[in-house]
Amino acid sequence: MERVSIIGLGLIGGSLGLALKRARGKSLEVVGYSRSPRTMATAYQRGAVDRAAHDLASAVHACQIVILATPVMAMKEALEGVAAGLAPGSVVTDTASTKGQVMAWAEACLPPTVSFIGGHPMAGKETSGIGAADADLFHGCTYCLTPGRGATPEATGLVLKLVEAIGARPLLIDAAKHDELVAGISHLPLLLSYALVEATALSPAWPEMAPLAATGYRDLSRLASGHPDMARDICLSNRDNILRWLDRFLEELNGYRGLVASGQGDALERAFRKVRQAREQWLKMKQAHSKP
Repeated sequence: MERVSIIGLGLIGGSLGLALKRARGKSLEVVGYSRSPRTMATAYQRGAVDRAAHDLASAVHACQIVILATPVMAMKEALEGVAAGLAPGSVVTDTASTKGQVMAWAEACLPPTVSFIGGHPMAGKETSGIGAADADLFHGCTYCLTPGRGATPEATGLVLKLVEAIGARPLLIDAAKHDELVAGISHLPLLLSYALVEATALSPAWPEMAPLAATGYRDLSRLASGHPDMARDICLSNRDNILRWLDRFLEELNGYRGLVASGQGDALERAFRKVRQAREQWLKMKQAHSKP
C-alpha cells in the first residue's frame, strides 16, 4: 500500500487528504500531523487522514511522499523536523504560496537521498482550517511544480501523477518566475483587498456605508477574510516582487485619479473599454483551458 504523509491539516492539507482519499481509496494510506490534537481529530473524523501521528518522525515513517502544508514561514522548521525520519528515495513536496525561499530551505535542510518538488496549488478560499477543507478544491486548478536541483525524474513524475489524481493541472515552473508572476495575480490582489476594507470599513462613515455594500464590495473584499498569518508570510517571503507590483499598481491608480480629476469622460471610457477587453480575453482563455 502506498503511504503519503501530510504535515499541516488546514484548508489545503485537509483538502489534499480528502481529494487523495477520494481518488485512490484503500490503495493509499494518508498519515496526518498537526500540532493541534483537535485538528487531527477533525481530520480523521472527516476522512482526510487514515491515521493521525503524534510527532513528525512517526508521521513520515515509511512514506513515499511527504506533503508539507504549513504556512510559508513555518516551512523551514517543518523541513528540519522531518529530515531525519525520511526514507532514502522518498519525495517531499510543499504547498507554499512562494517558492524561492522554500526551495533554498529545502536544499539546505533535506538529505541528498531525498527529492524535493516545490508545489503551489492555485486554489483556495477566504475561509481557513480543517472545517473548510473540500475534496473539490483543486479540481481544474493550475498546480505549480518546481523540481529541486537534486530531484530525480521519477520523483517529479510521482508528484505529477498525484496532482493529476486530485483533478488539478500541473505546470512546471522556475521558482523565481513563479514568485514574480504570482506576486501580480495573487499577492497584489490580497493587499488591495485588505487596503479596500481598511479604507472603508474602518472609516467613520462605515456605519452608514455598510447597509449599502453589496456584491461588488463583497467580491473585492473577499480576500481580506483570509488568515492573517498567511498574508503576513506571503509578504515576508516575496517582498521584492510584491513591491514592484504595488508600484506598478499605484502608477495605474494615479493615472485613473488624474483622469477622474480632469473630468476627461472620453479618456476614461477609452481606458475602461481597453481594460474590459483585456479581462474578457482572459475569461475566454480560462474557459477554453477548462474544457477537457
